[in-house]
Amino acid sequence: MPHQASAGREAKADLVVTLHAEGPPENEIRVESSAGRLFGDRIREVADTTLRILGVKNTSVEIRDRAAFDWTIMARVEAAAKRLYPNLEGEALPERVSETRPTLRDRMRRSRLYLPGNNPDLMQNAGLFQPDGVILDLEDSVAPAEKDAARILVRNALRAVDFGDAERMVRINPTPSGLQDLPALIPQHVNMILVPKAESGSDITEAANAINQIATRVGMTDPIWLMPILESAKGIWLAYEIASASEQVAAIAFGAEDFTRDVQAERTVEGRESFVARSMVVLGARAAGVQPIDTVFSDVENEEGLRASTTEAISLGFEGKGCIHPRQIKVIHETFRPADADITYALRVKAAMEEAERTGSGVISLGTKMVDPPVVARALRTLRVAEEMGIDCSALAPKQD
Repeated sequence: MPHQASAGREAKADLVVTLHAEGPPENEIRVESSAGRLFGDRIREVADTTLRILGVKNTSVEIRDRAAFDWTIMARVEAAAKRLYPNLEGEALPERVSETRPTLRDRMRRSRLYLPGNNPDLMQNAGLFQPDGVILDLEDSVAPAEKDAARILVRNALRAVDFGDAERMVRINPTPSGLQDLPALIPQHVNMILVPKAESGSDITEAANAINQIATRVGMTDPIWLMPILESAKGIWLAYEIASASEQVAAIAFGAEDFTRDVQAERTVEGRESFVARSMVVLGARAAGVQPIDTVFSDVENEEGLRASTTEAISLGFEGKGCIHPRQIKVIHETFRPADADITYALRVKAAMEEAERTGSGVISLGTKMVDPPVVARALRTLRVAEEMGIDCSALAPKQD
């Protein structure tokens, strides 16, 4: 057993906690903080409470604080304690202050904002940017040595951070190792689990089964959706199999960085190297009746490039795009907004459909032109998206003669 262990980061809204074994009978806690005169006692209180919940005694604790919130203090103390005492069980959970609400399978997912799972500062105010979803990431953004600490931090964030109306998502590690992330996440009312590097339907059924077993054990009944991420040639080739592997799959996403590496291509702004793969993701998703979601646009400074990439994604049939910075959200939402002319046309189609239903006609027409069922479906979807985006469609209704 180690004689000391640490957890945390020297970064804003975080702290470094170091625990030493064989301390005094009563845990000794020393705090170094720029706000120590104001909050030193509170930091000690939260740390001591965490140790008591975990049953840790005879330990000396050193804390270097950078204005961390209580839920972060608890997560870092717990992570350090479990590194020091590997057989330690139990959880030190903060009070649940965030509202937990289920989400619909086909809800709007234009934007999903990636948040590194080991960075509490970015999590705390993510809801203010109003993404459709926030992704607390346990995979690529977290170094292997920090996976254990990030899992605890993300668990506490799900309980203690108000993400507003954003769907609460977590990207776990690839299966099967990613299944170890689930026991900490599922009881916290996460809405969606992202399964990275999915390459078969069995990857998804394995994750779904593990999720459902945990949900049953803790008495949860709200749906927990799945979004497999296809990032390899094999995953793209089996897009339909993956998308249809479970009723809990609500969307599948394309991951360009790993895909281009796997096929030994160079990623370009134009995306020629991934055009076929992106199209196959859309086809697989549509065949399975789930949402296709596009990859991230990695150049944060290139707003026009992001707009062009999002426009292309829409033209291919994607319903959303990933974000690696909050400033990308507005551009993506603006680009996904239906044009006024499209809304007006959709209202005309809807009116014609209602008139056909009223008269018992089996034919829907606009003037002398018949309207086919796919056109009606597309019009109704346009109106649904406009409504979800808060657009006043009545102001765009065609004028009556």
